Amino acid sequence: MTTAEIGVYALLDDVERIEMDTPYGPPADAVHVGSLNGRSVAFLPRHGADHRFPPHRVPYRANVWAMRELGVTRLLGPCASGSLQADVAPGDFVVCDQLVDRTSGRHHTFFDGPTINHMSFADPYCPELRALALAAGRAEGITVHDGGTVVVIEGPRFSTRAESAWFAAAGWSVINMTQYPEAPLARELGLCYATVALITDYDVGVQGVADHAVTMDEVFAVMADNNDRVRTLLFRAIDAIPSTRSCACIEGAGGLQPDPP
Repeated sequence: MTTAEIGVYALLDDVERIEMDTPYGPPADAVHVGSLNGRSVAFLPRHGADHRFPPHRVPYRANVWAMRELGVTRLLGPCASGSLQADVAPGDFVVCDQLVDRTSGRHHTFFDGPTINHMSFADPYCPELRALALAAGRAEGITVHDGGTVVVIEGPRFSTRAESAWFAAAGWSVINMTQYPEAPLARELGLCYATVALITDYDVGVQGVADHAVTMDEVFAVMADNNDRVRTLLFRAIDAIPSTRSCACIEGAGGLQPDPP
């Protein structure tokens, strides 16, 4: 889900559009920085404002680095996802707590050497941000699931029936194309990160529920119908973030800084 699609920055006060560059190239688009109830907030469309970057070509390292460079310490990364389980319906939200990577060939670390960081990633999402997102969704009357595993595929194609049935049989909840490497890159820089998965469809392998192939038009239609709910959840969650972090995400890099490329 990109900020252009949910129109977040249009509702901020005193918005400044900032063009940036990073050691990993420019981010996907300019960053919009504004204020929400007196708090400074930055928004960046991960795919670019015109959705020009497909999932496997998103400049993930540049995006995350740019946010850290601006002083961001917490990242909320909403994403469109397919459901792998019958009880997670289109229009529901899932605040994921686990992640499985099935991508290939993506630049997924800042630590390319000579400094090496074998980072702990047992719990990929910030517990503090997860709790705030969950509470915000419930306060808005949204059907939101507490926890669930997102399996991240390379894309841009959708899954085969066999792949989808395999993922569903494993007990994973949702399927997406952008959570990896976005989540571990944030942890490598000591940033808090959480996602809110907007369920746009049943994936084709959900037994007894999805017997038709997923289409891009179907996904985009559900996203458009739910833009306002995503926006209100994000704004409520952002407003509730405490000034001091109580989690251990800042320790993710183990005090190490990546070497410049």
